[in-house]
Amino acid sequence: MERDCRHLESLLYRDIPITQSLGLQVKSWDAHILRLHAPLDANVNHAHTMFGGSLYCIAVLAGWGWLYLRLREAGMEEEGHIVIQEGQITYPIPITTDASAICEAPDERDWQRFETMFRRRGRGRITLQSRILAANGEDGVRFTGQYVLHK
Repeated sequence: MERDCRHLESLLYRDIPITQSLGLQVKSWDAHILRLHAPLDANVNHAHTMFGGSLYCIAVLAGWGWLYLRLREAGMEEEGHIVIQEGQITYPIPITTDASAICEAPDERDWQRFETMFRRRGRGRITLQSRILAANGEDGVRFTGQYVLHK
């Protein structure tokens, strides 16, 4: 699992340079749950909370990273390109500390449908949800994104 985390972090730093500015770290990949971390001081706004644009990026990257690692487990990471097609976000509670982002696995049927569509048509879509925890442990950010894998 640690190797997967280091691999993803290196890939993100190389291919998505903003991840370095965000201070993004891949903390864990276990049981199809991805956890990311980003420091407040690199993403702070005028109100001394985490900047909404940074939070959006982190939430998108949690889904992107989840999909990449799941594809890697399936031996499919080199078969296509992952893009975010659509995203919706809410910010119910300000993030006043470092960000802890979590993306959990979708329903297994959704994964199977995604994989089948990609193998048949060279393009698969999957909806993933990520969240960023506030200091009190509640969801400070909720994100739903539709990701596409295409050849």
